Amino acid sequence: MHKKKPSAPDHRVNERINAKMVRLVTDDGEHIGIVPVEEALSRAQETGKDLVEIAPDADPPVCKVLDYGKFKYRQKKRQHKQKHHKSELKEIRIGLTTEEHDLQFKANRVKEFLEDHHKVLISMMLSGREKAHGQDALEQMRSFGERFLEIGKVERPPRRESSGRVTMLFTPK
Repeated sequence: MHKKKPSAPDHRVNERINAKMVRLVTDDGEHIGIVPVEEALSRAQETGKDLVEIAPDADPPVCKVLDYGKFKYRQKKRQHKQKHHKSELKEIRIGLTTEEHDLQFKANRVKEFLEDHHKVLISMMLSGREKAHGQDALEQMRSFGERFLEIGKVERPPRRESSGRVTMLFTPK
């Protein structure tokens, strides 16, 4: 059996285990008991697997007979699952008189946020005489929101929150 270097410093493998006695667990979860480390290594070699120190702080340390390559793969996969992205709320502001080029630029930013699994609040501030054109603002928000229906879904449709503010909320699909 060849020596394998552990990539994680907290897991000693095979001959790197420096305890005299270990609590041995087989790969199917059966507890063998406290045995000398040499006996544990020979049991691991008989099955063609590795002896991995799972709990080094225990007294005696807990070692398990398993395939170290699979063990590392599963741990890496588990860590990757835990690194799931936390969703943040991002806000993009548009205006009632914003030109098409600027809307396209902001639409690209919204798409980036949705692809990064963020929620996006699209808001429009109406000022002065624009407040009288609330229906136009709602219609512009609807047409702007249609650009994202393939990558996101509308969590909250366009609505007037106050006399001068219209908002819409998108979440990633």
